[in-house]
Amino acid sequence: MSAEDVTTLRGVFGEKIEDSIEFRGEHTVVVGLEALRGVMEHCAGKLGYEMLLDVNSLDHMGEEPRFEVVYELATLDDAKHLRIRAAVSEEEEVPTVSDLWATADWHEREVYDMMGIRFANHPDLRRILMWEGYPFYPLRKDFPLAGKPSEMPDVAFTGVAPLEGGPFVTTPCSDRVTGEPRAKGES
Repeated sequence: MSAEDVTTLRGVFGEKIEDSIEFRGEHTVVVGLEALRGVMEHCAGKLGYEMLLDVNSLDHMGEEPRFEVVYELATLDDAKHLRIRAAVSEEEEVPTVSDLWATADWHEREVYDMMGIRFANHPDLRRILMWEGYPFYPLRKDFPLAGKPSEMPDVAFTGVAPLEGGPFVTTPCSDRVTGEPRAKGES
């Protein structure tokens, strides 16, 4: 059924559909960023994709455009799934789809927070996982695995660990059975 939707999108949007891929029964449509909003409106309004399951992003560091946004769409009866992809340069903004699917609000915020991709006309584009003022985007390929120093205090490690001195203790060892938590004084 999704294959019919790909054909419909090609008929409506023509050359604006840059590519379509079918792999193991999954259908992906690649569109230019300028056509993304129209394609998404058509999917929501005319093709019956009531759910936006996820919004992801990819970092193709060293290529231009550097980023790609990926939308996973589905119908409520789970009969149809469709993936929409669009390339985005570092300077461009992606049109929000939060007015088409409410769930896009948090998904787009997460993509912004982790990758730095901005969404035009988003109702509340602010960080969702990192704190406001954090100057980096942790899922970009140029972000070091060990992290970067920040001005954020180590709040989680300033006091006694919550379970320290509690009723259970563990024994460091290679045997799972003897390493299991036990009440104090048990052998």
